[in-house]
Amino acid sequence: MSTAPDDKPGMEPATRGFLFALSAYLLWGVQPLYMKALAHIPASEVVAHRIIWSVPIAGVVLLLLGRTADVRAALRSPRTLAMAALTASIITVNWGIYVWAISVDRALETALGYYINPLFSIFLAAVILGERLNRTQVAALCLAVLAVLLLTWEAGGLPWVSIGLCVTWGFYGLFKKTLPIGPNQAFFLEVLLLTPIALAYIAWLQWNGAGHFGTTTSADLWMLLGCGAVTAAPLMLFANGAKLLTLSTIGIMQYIGPTFIFLIAVFIFREPFSTERAIAFALIWAALVIYTWSMLSEMRARSAATA
Repeated sequence: MSTAPDDKPGMEPATRGFLFALSAYLLWGVQPLYMKALAHIPASEVVAHRIIWSVPIAGVVLLLLGRTADVRAALRSPRTLAMAALTASIITVNWGIYVWAISVDRALETALGYYINPLFSIFLAAVILGERLNRTQVAALCLAVLAVLLLTWEAGGLPWVSIGLCVTWGFYGLFKKTLPIGPNQAFFLEVLLLTPIALAYIAWLQWNGAGHFGTTTSADLWMLLGCGAVTAAPLMLFANGAKLLTLSTIGIMQYIGPTFIFLIAVFIFREPFSTERAIAFALIWAALVIYTWSMLSEMRARSAATA
């Protein structure tokens, strides 16, 4: 695992971890505002710039943490490179869906996708890892499925944005656990592997006069450059915060991001919020309450057994 920044005098590790994680979730929560400002640029171009400009930021962080040797070792391991290529591909699809959805006024669907993600993760654990689900977890999953069915009926088709984000993020987290390097190093390796493709795509766009980097307004130039910080900063903050906090704390904090996205979609972007959507979100929130209660109960039981 990567090392966190040096301890600050008078600040407990748990407090630092909380501040790291809180900063990450708040940045993720307000990220739609940034992506909305880039809505006039194709999502594929924005994703390419997210990849390219994340590399120097992630590289500097690794230099400061002294973890570059881990990346050099990973580059010599075919298995690690193959797994990093897989996770990089999955996260690219996730970014593409997210950026496109924000640009076409479907931020509510992104919020729903990230709300569902914890429930999808326990579903994956049951199906792929063979973990047994208790009755409360099954009840939470049933409520989530009911919410998706309601939205499908309301829209006349599957809410594929929500499902796509949920599925890609769930599999990304699952496969990333197989990488034998820390999260900061893994992120750098992922964007490094994607960079040649992203550079080639941006070069092709610029050559054909379809690119927006330095060819339109100066605001576009700086906004595209800023995609690196917008992408890398919350991931790095989360990576350092997660290892200093208990699983239960992270489990509860993960709802901060989609809650902010939900509020921004409804009150700033003014996206339609029908009665059916309100009922669907209520079902998801109820499912998350049940899931969180089950998770905390299990952790308390394990702690008591250990004691």
